[in-house]
Order: sequence, then C-alpha cells, then structure tokens
Amino acid sequence: MPGRSSRTGVLLVVAVYAVVLLVLVLPLVLVVAQALASGFAPAWQSLLDPDAVAAIRLTLVVTLASTAINSVGGVMAAWALTKYRFPGRGVLLVLIELPISVSPVIAGLVWLLLFGRGGWWGAMLARHNIQVAFATPGIILATLFVTFPYVARTLMPLMEQQGRDAEEAAFLLGAGFWQTLWRVTIPGARWALLSGILLTTARGIGEFGAVSVVSGHIPGLTETMPLHIETLYNGYQTVAAFAMAALLALIAMTTVLLRSFFEHDFKKASS
Repeated sequence: MPGRSSRTGVLLVVAVYAVVLLVLVLPLVLVVAQALASGFAPAWQSLLDPDAVAAIRLTLVVTLASTAINSVGGVMAAWALTKYRFPGRGVLLVLIELPISVSPVIAGLVWLLLFGRGGWWGAMLARHNIQVAFATPGIILATLFVTFPYVARTLMPLMEQQGRDAEEAAFLLGAGFWQTLWRVTIPGARWALLSGILLTTARGIGEFGAVSVVSGHIPGLTETMPLHIETLYNGYQTVAAFAMAALLALIAMTTVLLRSFFEHDFKKASS
C-alpha cells in the first residue's frame, strides 16, 4: 500500500510538470523563438521603433499609477474589512472581488458609458477640455478596475491573523490612525503587501480587454504593449510582434519571480 501511494504521488508530480511545461513553458519558449527567428538585431530594432517605445512608456506609466493607487486603496480596504465588523461588510467583500469574475471588456464599456463623448459626463468634460476616454486617464481607470482586488485580498488573511491588540495598544498610547498604520500594521504585513503590489504590477502590465475598449487603439498615443502586439500581428509584422510579446513576458515573469523570492525569504525568516 505505501509503495502504491508512492507511485501515485510520483505519477501525479510528473503529470503536473507535463501540464505546466506544455501549457505554460512551451508557449513562452515559442514566443522567444519566433522573436529571434530572424536574429537578435531585427528584434531589437523593432523595440526601438517610436510606436514601440511609446507603448512601453505608456505601459510603465499606467502600471505605476494604478499600482500606487491600488496599493493605498487595498491597504485601506483590508484594514476596514479585517479590523472592524459593520453592516454591509459581506457586500463590500463581494464588490472588491468583482473585477476577478467580471470580464474586463465590461469595465472598458462602463468607462466609455461614463466618460465617452456620448457618455453621461462626456459633454461636460469636453466643455472643460478634459479627455478621459481614448486617453491615458481612461487607460489608468480601466487598469485600476481589473487590478484592484490583489493588494486587499493578499493583505486580508495576514491582517486577520494579526488581530487588533497591537493597534488598540498604539491608540491607547496616543498614536493616531496614520501612525498606527505605518508603524504597527504595515511592518507586520510588509511581505504580504509587497506580494500584493507585485501581483498588481504583473496583472496591470498584461491587461488587454478593458484597455482595448477604452483606449481607442491609437498607435503612438494610447497603445499599451499588449495592444501594440495586436496591431503588429494584424499588420503581419511577426518579428516585431513576437519581440514585444517576449519583452512583455520577460517583465511579467520577472515580477512573478520576485514575488516568489520575497515569499520564500519571508517564510524562511518566520521559521
């Protein structure tokens, strides 16, 4: 019986590795292979194209902005949901997780309904020369929506485990809300916060659906890296498309690997 269990475990591990290699690793290898099919120089030159540089720059700006905003919002949401019990708490939990289950395309359509030229606030914004849809602010809003849950959901289990004793002691000693948050709560949850920030970053870099709807797909202006890849591929610029895809995959994988490294370091320090 122990021998059979051991064999079953080995087969299961092999099966998991096979699935991961087939579904995750092989596509990445093929992307890099296609990017370098004509050599390194053409792939590198395609990344120096003005539209490609603009797409990379816009992706970084949008990702940094949405990650910074969602980090603050996620900390506040996690604090409220774990430190207090209040009417409607369950509803708030569901709303925070809504972006995970709702198609990003719907989020893009909602922002168009609100801020597009024919939208609810479009005419008012146009009178004040403010453009949200088909501009960087709209792209940031779309990315904010799809990346909002990650910091909050990563922090919540650890904050639940922390309890309220340390915060209440700080309040009794005269500390204010921000002092308590910065000096008591955040230091104890810094690794979870960093993990959530890295997850948010990885998700924001690769967002396509919501951004595609609200950006207008204007090359050099409102195209992020995923949108630029689509434009290049539809224009039969295969090398350039796969070069940008390889760069996007490299950035995303680096972010995820950093998260795994920090999580391992945290577990090692805690043991």
